[in-house]
Amino acid sequence: MVVKAHAFEVGDYVVYPKHGVGRVIELLEQEIAGMTLELYVLRFEKERMTLRVPTNKVEAIGMRKLSSDKTLREALDTLKGKPKVKRTMWSRRAQEYEAKINSGDLVSIAEVTRDLFRADDQPEQSYSERQIFEAASSRLARELAAMEKTDEPAALKKILAILNEHAPKYYAEAAVTA
Repeated sequence: MVVKAHAFEVGDYVVYPKHGVGRVIELLEQEIAGMTLELYVLRFEKERMTLRVPTNKVEAIGMRKLSSDKTLREALDTLKGKPKVKRTMWSRRAQEYEAKINSGDLVSIAEVTRDLFRADDQPEQSYSERQIFEAASSRLARELAAMEKTDEPAALKKILAILNEHAPKYYAEAAVTA
């Protein structure tokens, strides 16, 4: 029998694009339809969900280890940038935002978080804008928390502090040019 190396070990934090940060809690073999499959068993605490992922489908799904420190810095720098507001219909923008969130790419998730952020003195967001902002910021916070070995509320606080520090200068520019 050939023993092959696995990309992830039990206890590793991983990013599953559609669900965010989970933890490998078990590696098991299961017989399904007469075939023996090796499966990673992932636990997503926030959603109280367990997912079984065949080891041979990991690449196709886009499951990955936590981002590198370089990628994390790039994502946090993205939060400091100027929000990009497109003038397309909301439904189209919402689809683009959802696609970025579900891509699992940390920098893309940071872009959505930055673009949909509203400071307390800014106009109110629509319900759907708020939902997408919360999904993106939560996904970003969970990966940041796992990387910095802290919890999601602390990571979210750090993200909001960066946004609150850098966003006002762009709102001031917008008021001058308007």
